Amino acid sequence: MRIGLVVDSACDLPGDYLRQHNVTLLPVTVHIGEDSLTDMRDEQATLQFLHSHIAERGADAETSPFTVQQIQELFLGRLVIDYDYVFCLTTTRTRSAIFENATQASFAILGEYRPIRAAAGKETPFALRVIDSQNVFAGQGVTAVEAVRLIEGGEGAAKIRARLEYLALHTHAYMVATDLHYLRARTRKRGDRSVSLLSATLGSALDIKPILHCNRGETGPVGKVKGTEAACERLFDFAGKRVRAGLMTPTLCLGYGGELEEMRALPGYDALRATCAEHNIEVFESVMGLTGMVNVGKGTLVVGFASEPHTFE
Repeated sequence: MRIGLVVDSACDLPGDYLRQHNVTLLPVTVHIGEDSLTDMRDEQATLQFLHSHIAERGADAETSPFTVQQIQELFLGRLVIDYDYVFCLTTTRTRSAIFENATQASFAILGEYRPIRAAAGKETPFALRVIDSQNVFAGQGVTAVEAVRLIEGGEGAAKIRARLEYLALHTHAYMVATDLHYLRARTRKRGDRSVSLLSATLGSALDIKPILHCNRGETGPVGKVKGTEAACERLFDFAGKRVRAGLMTPTLCLGYGGELEEMRALPGYDALRATCAEHNIEVFESVMGLTGMVNVGKGTLVVGFASEPHTFE
């Protein structure tokens, strides 16, 4: 059985990794005034956006995921022929319409694929499963890497489905955002109250940076540290502790809203990499996708991993 994987462009993994493992992308388009950019996990294009004048208006951006019709066309035009079973792993439904769009599209896809496969000489049935990663950015990347590992390891669809749905419950993303006013403007535009006006104002005035946590679709603050570098160092240190305690997959994902060399120069980065190497944890680093960059701002650091329930220390 040929099994394929689809993710949306908010999933923070290197573009080269996605292409190498034939992961199909559901792109998200970002609209800023009269300008539109499609997030195709192209790190250079994302960095050009970051450094352009358009980034200055990012707080007013609108994002539009693939529509139901576009998802149907992608599957019926190619994926129902290339694969026998496809997993579509999406950003948490609490933050994006991608899961709902893909779920709606799946009904039409499963009702219309047979003549298309028959014309291609394939008489076997086609199946797909839409899975809510219940996470964002680097957190979603953890589940996607596990899906690739299972598919390439020859596991069956039923086992892969059960594993991904279980893993989604135990995947965690932790984030340090540098510009709280920007983050508040974006969350307010989306109807999200994760960052209040008071915390944004006090945080900016006192240089206090919150550490936010996403798990099971819920996002909220779990700590606050004075100074960006100190907050990132604390997050790196905490991630190292979780690695030493034992992760549920041999994977840790890092997403950064800027040049990766900036992230690698942050205090605590080298120690985390050494801890991961010592415990045979593979680290995936990527420039945050355009979609994520617009929503949380430049300079944001996100760490994702799968772990048993825990508290942020």
